[in-house]
Amino acid sequence: MTTPTTEGSLISRAKAAAQAAVGDARDELIEISREIHANPELAMEEKRASGLLARRLEQRGFAVERGAFGLETAFHARWGEGPVTLAYLCEYDALPEIGHACGHNLIATAGLGGALGLKGAVSPGAVTLIVLGTPAEEDIGGKAIMIARGAFEGVDAALIAHPAPFDIDAPPMYGVESCEVTYGGRAAHASVAPETGINALDGLVTAYQAIAQLRQHMRRDARVAGIITYGGSAHNVVPDRAEGRFEVRALRLAYLADLKARVIRCFEAGAQASGAELEVKWSEFVYEPMNNNMATAVAYKTNAENRGRKFLDIPVDSTGSSDMGNVSWVVPSIHPTFAIGAMALNHTPGFTQISATDAAHEAMLQVARGLAMTGVDLVLDADLLARAQAEFRGVPRP
Repeated sequence: MTTPTTEGSLISRAKAAAQAAVGDARDELIEISREIHANPELAMEEKRASGLLARRLEQRGFAVERGAFGLETAFHARWGEGPVTLAYLCEYDALPEIGHACGHNLIATAGLGGALGLKGAVSPGAVTLIVLGTPAEEDIGGKAIMIARGAFEGVDAALIAHPAPFDIDAPPMYGVESCEVTYGGRAAHASVAPETGINALDGLVTAYQAIAQLRQHMRRDARVAGIITYGGSAHNVVPDRAEGRFEVRALRLAYLADLKARVIRCFEAGAQASGAELEVKWSEFVYEPMNNNMATAVAYKTNAENRGRKFLDIPVDSTGSSDMGNVSWVVPSIHPTFAIGAMALNHTPGFTQISATDAAHEAMLQVARGLAMTGVDLVLDADLLARAQAEFRGVPRP
């Protein structure tokens, strides 16, 4: 019979083994991170990164399916046949022009390291350990596609960690909808006969300005951003086509829908003012707000603090978005953030630079240990897993 004392001793020994396993993989994890960072690949083009991770997982004894769930740069790796199924997630896509300015090289290796740590700590009869390679987080939402195709069926909990300016155990994440906007006009000579043209760029600029004015009246828990991607081919020709990309974010899906409707009216105003035709194509999937599983997040925070991480304990009212939010409404999930040794904001060239430093890799290794130890808790502490799942079932959608 297992008593609380013997169970605690078993968990402590397993956590020590998990930390040792991450330590044994240290050089390999840093090497992989540097390789991914030095060779940035955009969404759905991450052949090198996904191939590298899949190959290393195979070498570590995982059964790996490449091109999983109909996505060329996704993979599904599996080890063990136990009653508890945990998924560690890896992201690895980069941003246009500024590369790994969101540190996905560190996300990939923290997830990989967490999985290797757990593998070294428990028997294959105790866990079914899944590592998922999830492409296109920065663009179309690879995880949302993978959910629809069954990637998380049977998974008891999912874990991932994201570099950021601060360590936060349960950061809020905006829901987001994205769209491509096209205005169609009529070309004309901009000097000889501009009155015969319909300026598509005027339509888009009018909408852009209307959205800028809308921001004053938005709630603090929402954002709208956009860029003009095409505005014409010559300055002396009235543009007959203009294109842009926009996104609408909010912490509550109901307000996201309301704000989206107001943004659409801004697009329509641009069309009415300019006379241009309007076409709006919304993305297939909504990035949902993050449903942080607090039972698991608290366990992670305790484990990470034991490895030297220091957490920000003040409310956060400005954040980003992730398709991990979608996962969090399918299975109990955590998405903690971690500082990487220097101050820079995500999605800036400065963050690209610091995400390959020695300090960033030391942080990644600490977080990998924290993720591995949290996996030990979920596998060996039946009460924690039960609480995590009960909490998950009891949370209403926002």
